[in-house]
Amino acid sequence: MQPQEVELLAIGAGPANLALGIAMEELAPKELAAGTLIIEQHEDIVWQRGMLLPWTQSQVSFLKDLVTLRNPRSEYSFVNYLHSIGRLDDFINLGTFTPYRSEISGYLQWVASSLRDVRVEYGRRCLSIEPGPVENGEVSRWLVRTEDGGLISARNLAVGAGRDAHIPAEFTALPQERVIHSTRYSERVDRLDPAAVQRVVVVGGAQSAAELLWATYQRFPAAQCTMLMRSIGLNAYQSSKFTNELFYPSFIEEFHAASADARRQMLREMHVTNYAGLAPSMLETLYREMYQERLQGTERLRMITMTDITGARMDGDDVVIDTVDRKTGRSDELRCDIVLLGTGFVPEMPALVKRLAEKAGVGEATVDRNYRMRLPQSYTANCYLQGVNEATHGIADSLLSVLAMRAQDIVTDLLARQGASSSGGALLANAL
Repeated sequence: MQPQEVELLAIGAGPANLALGIAMEELAPKELAAGTLIIEQHEDIVWQRGMLLPWTQSQVSFLKDLVTLRNPRSEYSFVNYLHSIGRLDDFINLGTFTPYRSEISGYLQWVASSLRDVRVEYGRRCLSIEPGPVENGEVSRWLVRTEDGGLISARNLAVGAGRDAHIPAEFTALPQERVIHSTRYSERVDRLDPAAVQRVVVVGGAQSAAELLWATYQRFPAAQCTMLMRSIGLNAYQSSKFTNELFYPSFIEEFHAASADARRQMLREMHVTNYAGLAPSMLETLYREMYQERLQGTERLRMITMTDITGARMDGDDVVIDTVDRKTGRSDELRCDIVLLGTGFVPEMPALVKRLAEKAGVGEATVDRNYRMRLPQSYTANCYLQGVNEATHGIADSLLSVLAMRAQDIVTDLLARQGASSSGGALLANAL
């Protein structure tokens, strides 16, 4: 393949980089938008690919789409998507602010197909990112190698490929076919023989774990489904209107300006608003089903709370999970056929970003207020990180809530830097 040269390369065609693509088309000069490329490792765009179950809904208002909070008149809004496919009346009649995930997934693909200047290329998995050669004392480009043998030279990068799945160490030695993380559930569950799956253990106590439990319970009607968690039990998200103000894009400024200790406190207290709870509808569904089972004497659904996992191993054809009851200290074992992990994501920077930071010579990857990675002074090449900056930008950084305004922040910063390096700042002037 011939090497490509682009002004901006966005890695991952998820919501973050699609929002950035829209912002490039609406805020940047046409030539800069036309020099923007988004690469996606899959052959299409699917939101939350591993958990795109037909009954799952977003927990975020449809008005927090890729663009509305920044530009409510944009043609790329979720409402315009519904209108374009003839489903606006139906959605209005449904009377909800939270679309089904399949609708959001369709919206993202529609956006990618509707961009006029920004290009999206599929089946292009990023293998490595390296700084370009030093020229006149400066590093002005990045070199990105892709699995299809491609080489892309980019003046600017935007990494929005998401965090790495968290696989607890106790399960890493088990055969791959016996352990499924939520990010790969939809893909791998089809390979399971319903007759061979009689005992399922779901690890975790938040929304993804509960969805795994419910999906598996329905898919394998003869299986015993057990949910294993460290917490005292399942809880609902904290979703008061006061709490929701912490997810405003405007709160980012306040969070970023706070001291490190204050940020840590806010993240601890905000954790229960997103990561440590379930949607009320999911709680109601599970409780009612368990209640019905007790009435009927079947009880296929079971929850084991306040339990630590100390190990996992194979014993013949059984997966054996070693456990310790946190209340009594008693050790026990739990045997099953398959383990499903609703354990979320690694909180640290993704491996791709860590390797990039190491090659750039900065050690730990950190960003400024405008999401630009802090690099040595010799770098005129820019790199923006999306969705991995909770420590500095708040808990909403990995959610849909801030996409539109974050994209504006990045494009504004990018144009300022482009303008500063061009005579008279023409690029910036043309965009404002």
